[in-house]
This record gives sequence, structure tokens and C-alpha cells, in this order.
Amino acid sequence: MKSAAAFALVLVTAPNLKTARSLARIVLKDKLAACVNLVPKIESHYWWQGRIESGTEVMMVIKTRKTRLKALEKAILATHPYETPEFVVLPLTAGNEKYLAWLSASCC
Repeated sequence: MKSAAAFALVLVTAPNLKTARSLARIVLKDKLAACVNLVPKIESHYWWQGRIESGTEVMMVIKTRKTRLKALEKAILATHPYETPEFVVLPLTAGNEKYLAWLSASCC
């Protein structure tokens, strides 16, 4: 089994569920992630082009190996409709042993 430090959570926002589902299928099909959670209807407030903007988005929580991060980022950037999509990586420091074993077996 791999230690938790071998994995990461990646946060990506999408404009809607259709887009998020499409992105999730792409990264799962290409074995760039073991799991993608979609959290619909988050409310985002942010600076864009010198103005404060807001909107409803879908948060994608992607579980992957750190060794797959570059390929995952490339796939997201190539297919995401936003000009500047969110791609934020959070390291794992600990996790349930059985879950980490599943993550290790499920992600190339």
C-alpha cells in the first residue's frame, strides 16, 4: 500500500454539471484519477478582469496520485471551457488504510 503522501486532492470548478460530468469521464477514462466527486450549486465570488463577479458553479474534487498531476492538469486545461480554470492541488497527509489501498489500486 502507498502512504497518503503519494496522493493528492485536486479542486477544479466547472460552470455546470454537464461540463463537470464530461471532465470527470475524461480523467477517469484516461486513468488520471481514481475518483471525482461533483458538488453542485456552489456559490463563487471572485475577482475577474478588475471586477468582483459571482456565479453558481460545480466543485470537482479529484483524487489522484501525485505522479499523475501534470497529465491531469494538461487534460483539464485542454478540455475546460474557462479561460483560466481552477486547478488547485492539496496534498494528503493521512487517510484510512483501506481507502488508501483502494486509491492505490484504482489510479495508475
